[in-house]
Amino acid sequence: MGKTTRYRFREYHVTTATDPMALPTFKALCVTSEERNCAASSGEMHAPEELTRWIAGHCAQTGHQSYEQTMRTVVRAEPGAWQ
Repeated sequence: MGKTTRYRFREYHVTTATDPMALPTFKALCVTSEERNCAASSGEMHAPEELTRWIAGHCAQTGHQSYEQTMRTVVRAEPGAWQ
């Protein structure tokens, strides 16, 4: 008979917290589909209000109404104890 190997893993507790020294970034991509996606991009912005203004302006110019919105933040891991 073959040898059975068993592994036991301990759990490592980690929590994450938003890094207060890093600004979040917001970005929108126009995904309005007629024959093909528009693909106009807002570029990275640091305030959601700026992003809303860009979307409103693009919508006013083109009539496009569908956008993919991305928000990125930097988080820091705060290690806990082995369990």
